[in-house]
Amino acid sequence: MNPPGMRVLLIDDHALVRKGIEELLRSRGVQVVASASSGEEGIRRAGELEADIILLDIKMPRMTGIETLTRMRAAGVSTPVVMLTMSREEADLSAALRGGAQGFLLKDIEPEDLVPALEAVLAGANVVAREMVGTLARHVGGDGGQERAVPRAAPLFSALTPRELEILEHVANGSSNKMIARALDIAEGTVKLHVKAILRKLNMRSRVEAAVAAVEQGLGKYRRKPPPLSGQ
Repeated sequence: MNPPGMRVLLIDDHALVRKGIEELLRSRGVQVVASASSGEEGIRRAGELEADIILLDIKMPRMTGIETLTRMRAAGVSTPVVMLTMSREEADLSAALRGGAQGFLLKDIEPEDLVPALEAVLAGANVVAREMVGTLARHVGGDGGQERAVPRAAPLFSALTPRELEILEHVANGSSNKMIARALDIAEGTVKLHVKAILRKLNMRSRVEAAVAAVEQGLGKYRRKPPPLSGQ
């Protein structure tokens, strides 16, 4: 079942692509509240509309998807953003996650996998296309995927409590709030509060950005076991 009334804002400069994605989402009960053809229009519509998720292309003229994402976040748009692109470039993946995107999917994704991925984002998970997991591992590992020594105590995380560090490690492994709550035997609402506190203390915009930083400091397991597409 799709979340009732899932509302999506689509930003892509190719008319045929927009049309195809709109038809796919609507055939599965998802409401496309607007379809923008440029980053400028997308930023404006994001501020006007109450979308649950923004699907954003990367390779667009005048203003790229990364620039659009950065400007939306700077303007205070907190709606989850999932990059939907043909790009498999490591630089684009890195920039998207650093910019506060909650996911990075490829346009050749199987149609039946798209909506479940969006549902996972709404549930608090991070989504990365399976084809990009190796790229993500190289990005966060920076060592060709091999184990490396890490400091016992990363200064970046010195302000976090032991419980917050524990939750951050689960976040780094791609776990949703529901999965973390189940693993730690605490309420999902408690997990949400901890995640908010973690992001505030680390001065980060999204759980994906925090996850990347955590893996860089040795908390994650991407180098050992690739996460599933939806984090479920």
